[in-house]
Amino acid sequence: MNRFKIIIIILLLCIFSSASFAAVLLDRVVAIVNKEVITWSELYRMMEFEATNQVKAMKEEERMKIFKGNEAFFLERLIDMRLQIQEAKRLGLDVTPEEVKEAIENIKKKHSMTDVTFAESLRKEGLTLEIYKKLFSEQIMISKVVSQQIRSKIVVSDEEVKKYIEDHREILSDGETYNLSQIFFRKPKDDTGKNIIIEDRGFMIIQRLKAGEDFSALAREYSEDPSGKLGGNLGFIKKSHIAKEFKEVLSHMKTGDFSMPFWTEKGLHIIKLDEKISAQNIDEVKENVRKQLTEEQFLDKYRSWVKSLREKSYIEINL
Repeated sequence: MNRFKIIIIILLLCIFSSASFAAVLLDRVVAIVNKEVITWSELYRMMEFEATNQVKAMKEEERMKIFKGNEAFFLERLIDMRLQIQEAKRLGLDVTPEEVKEAIENIKKKHSMTDVTFAESLRKEGLTLEIYKKLFSEQIMISKVVSQQIRSKIVVSDEEVKKYIEDHREILSDGETYNLSQIFFRKPKDDTGKNIIIEDRGFMIIQRLKAGEDFSALAREYSEDPSGKLGGNLGFIKKSHIAKEFKEVLSHMKTGDFSMPFWTEKGLHIIKLDEKISAQNIDEVKENVRKQLTEEQFLDKYRSWVKSLREKSYIEINL
C-alpha cells in the first residue's frame, strides 16, 4: 500500500471513528484540494447533518436519491470551505481549545441546553463531541480569515449612504416601507416531485436559521434570485408594491423575524424583515442603507477572494 493510500485511511479513521475498517476501505475520494482530500463519506455526512427531519425520516433509498441530486452543490461548498481553512493556516491563524469551548458554551446557553441535552442532540445528529469540536473549530477559523481579509477592509462612507438615499428617495418617502431579505427557489416547470425537494431545502434552511446561522450567508449559498448575490437583500420596498402573499406573511412578523417557507406563483420564498420604517425615521434609514451597502461590498470582495483562492489552487473533482 503506497503512502498516499495510508494517509487517506488515517484521515478517515480519525474523522469517522465509528465506522468499521472495512467501510473505510470502501470509501472513495470525491475531490482533491491542493494536498488534501475530500471523501465521499465526508460529503454525505455533511448532507446528512444538514438534512431536515422530513428527509431523515425517509427510507434510505429515497433519502440517498435526494442526496445524490445535491452532491455537486454540497461538494462545491466543501471545496470553498477547505480552501479558506488552508488560507487561514497559511496566514498563521489558529483556533484555541478555549475558543471552541466558549463558543459551544454560548450555544448551549442560547438554547438552554444542559450537558446531557447537548450530548443527546449530538447523538441524534450522528456526531461525537470530538467531531463536533473539529467542525466548529473549522467554522471559527473561516470566520477569522474572512474577517481579516474581507470584513475589516470594508468602509462605507457617509457620501455613499447619502447618494443611495437620494437615488431612492421616491421609495423611502412614500408611506410604510419594508427593508426585506429573501431566500428564493424557482418553481419547477413540471410537478414531478420536484416541489417536495424544494420544500425540503426550504425547511432545511429554517432549521439552520433556528440554530443561529446568518440569513445573508445562507441566501448567498442557496437563493436562486439575483438578490442572493447581495445576501438576499431586496432593499427598501413600499408596502403598496409588495405582493399579497408577502403582505400576509409580513403582517405576523416583527423586525428581525424570518418567515416559514411560502409559495407564490414564482416559487418558494423565505423572507426576513430587516426593518419597517417611515419616511421620518431618517437615522434608521441611514443605518439600514449602510448595512446594505456594506453587505454588497462584502459579497463582491468575498466572491473575488474565493475565486482567487480557486485560481491559484489545484482542485480535482471525482464525482
